[in-house]
Amino acid sequence: MRVYLSVLKLRMNMGLQYRTAALAGVATQFFWGIITIMIFEAFYEYAANTPPISLKELITYIWLQQAFLVFITMWFRDNELFELITSGNIAYELCRPCELYGFWYAKLLAQRLSSAFLRCFPILIISFFLPKPYNMTLPPSFPAFLLFLSALILGLLLLVAISMFLYISAFVTLSPMGSLLVFSVLGEFFAGLIIPVPLMPDWLEKIANVLPFRWTADFPFRVYSGHIPPHDAISGITIQLIYLVGLVWLGRAALNRVLRKAVVQGG
Repeated sequence: MRVYLSVLKLRMNMGLQYRTAALAGVATQFFWGIITIMIFEAFYEYAANTPPISLKELITYIWLQQAFLVFITMWFRDNELFELITSGNIAYELCRPCELYGFWYAKLLAQRLSSAFLRCFPILIISFFLPKPYNMTLPPSFPAFLLFLSALILGLLLLVAISMFLYISAFVTLSPMGSLLVFSVLGEFFAGLIIPVPLMPDWLEKIANVLPFRWTADFPFRVYSGHIPPHDAISGITIQLIYLVGLVWLGRAALNRVLRKAVVQGG
């Protein structure tokens, strides 16, 4: 475990050096958040029926999306790992005196944490001081905030476990672009990044509830806004844990299997 914690610390320190890129990302995400809110504001103004999630809750949902974007997007990737797999240099990784799945998991987790640390605070601070109705609001209670933090952390761990299948699939396809495209499109849509899950048709919402993607983004953000009450949040956190354990187990098994069949340069 000390090895993985060391990798996590080193990669986080490396990621925290890219402050200029993070500042550019903050400006982009802030602008995109304002545009998205304006679109939904027009939608709510002319909606024939009362939407299942209020505009106030939706605006908070959108700002949380922008603040923790690297926690919830599938397209945030490590091209170095793809290069190791496709070039055959994965042989060097196999020489490390630690399990490859845990090593890569810690590396990917650190990248997302460091990037989010640089970006989330400016977006959250500014969004609280915006004029109504564009401002972000506080959670309804302190217990709701604690449940949100738990759900957000578990959602991040779950997303990293899902993203590990991207790199595992590259052993088979030798081209990450196809898997990356499929995972990104499905992941972003069913996580509620395009359309919040409560605004989806009933049949589509049922599919989203079965897939693990919505538990990485939609669930923690709605816990924060109070749209999901505390007793339902506790049940959702239990589901997150089940998904996390299951996907990590499947990921380790799948990685060990493809490594047994992997062919690198030189035989």
